[in-house]
Amino acid sequence: MNKNDTHLTSAEIACLWNSYINNSMSKCILDFMLKHIEDKDIKLVVEYAYDIATHHLDQLLGIFEQDDYAIPQGFSKEDVNMEAPWLFSDTFCLTYVNHMSKVGMLTCGGYVGMSKRKDLRNLYTQMLADTSTLYNQTTEIAASKEILAKDPFIEVPKNTDYVSSKAYFSGLNPLKSKRPLNAVEISYLFMNTLTNTIGGKLCLAFAQTSPSKEIQDYMLRGRDISNKHVQVFLETLLDNDIPNLGIPELFVSDSTTKTFSDRLLMFHISLLSASGTGNYATAAAASQRSDLVLDYERLSLEIGQYAKSGADIMIKHNWLEQPPGPKDREKLARKKGEE
Repeated sequence: MNKNDTHLTSAEIACLWNSYINNSMSKCILDFMLKHIEDKDIKLVVEYAYDIATHHLDQLLGIFEQDDYAIPQGFSKEDVNMEAPWLFSDTFCLTYVNHMSKVGMLTCGGYVGMSKRKDLRNLYTQMLADTSTLYNQTTEIAASKEILAKDPFIEVPKNTDYVSSKAYFSGLNPLKSKRPLNAVEISYLFMNTLTNTIGGKLCLAFAQTSPSKEIQDYMLRGRDISNKHVQVFLETLLDNDIPNLGIPELFVSDSTTKTFSDRLLMFHISLLSASGTGNYATAAAASQRSDLVLDYERLSLEIGQYAKSGADIMIKHNWLEQPPGPKDREKLARKKGEE
């Protein structure tokens, strides 16, 4: 192997940085959840999620040391108040871990493709396997307890067909009836209903427990946006006679005790906002009815504006950790000229 092949590429540096930040945040959230979960089956799988995050952090630290890579600050025990009362119901904890494992599978799969070094490809392949196992375990437990989020059922296709008219793609003309949703469109509408339901509950919990009015207002705004988007997706499904959505009841307590640092709260919501924007872009590309594409585009704009406000708050309080990047050559040149 050429010596230069052992050097980290920009993509690999980005993957390592994101992996460390995300796993350090997850460890804080899961550690707090574990203290209050009562259901033994749910506690076991959340413990597994915590162990995965801990193991991944240890592996990342080993690579940082090997490559002389500055360790990101990330999040630590200082960002969570373990003495705070319970905040999330057991069902919420299981649904949250199941959802985040789906996000993790997509992320780790992408990191495998972005990595060229063998040790990093092996690392992310193993992370993908760990996260897939976590998803399967949480899904099985949720199904056994009848609290699994279930996509709507439709008739199994008995034959194949082709689109016979451009009208198949229409949906904006109020004078013409819209064709029924297809299976792909239904799946994305349900997925985005579920993700917004989880996000809205998190925002509510974070608003209750943050001591800062600025953060409270921001989180309540996020809750309202999530609820609005859920309503848009539900109305679209109901208009197509798909009313039976299998979304479990997700409860948060009425605790107002500070539980997580405001920096962690803001980072977590920024992460979910980024994930939501990606979900909407994928859904818009996969949807063939023009009214759905327009809905996703305008709702994405709203998320983007919300995320921008969050970034402004984080910068204001010096909470936004900067990803690694190349040195500013122009700045270096100007500095040298001043010497």
